[in-house]
Amino acid sequence: MNEARSSGFAGREATQRVIAAEMAAYRFAVAAGDDDRAWHHLERVHIVSQPYLGPHLASHGAMLGFAIRQRDWGEVLGQMVRIILAPLGALTGRLPVGNTGRSNVSAFAPMPIPADLADTLRQQDMDS
Repeated sequence: MNEARSSGFAGREATQRVIAAEMAAYRFAVAAGDDDRAWHHLERVHIVSQPYLGPHLASHGAMLGFAIRQRDWGEVLGQMVRIILAPLGALTGRLPVGNTGRSNVSAFAPMPIPADLADTLRQQDMDS
């Protein structure tokens, strides 16, 4: 597992700060009517929240809510499936690192973590 995604207390605090910042950016994008940007920030929330079941489920809940507001029924279905799969992935330790969490990508495909997210988490880990 990537050092920036450690499961220690400092790692969780860093993750919570990143999630809060990305959720604020998501809300700003929604208010501005920029749906693509809003999805971008929700995907980033998903990437950093994956190691923590509660925040991971919350990221899919936020994606589900946004998909419902957009009336994107394919995404709604995809998020419902991912909400069911997330606890199983956590229990088995088979979460695809870096996966963006959207229904337009495989729920099982690992992806590169954006460098700025990895750097931010690593820096916040050092500062904590």
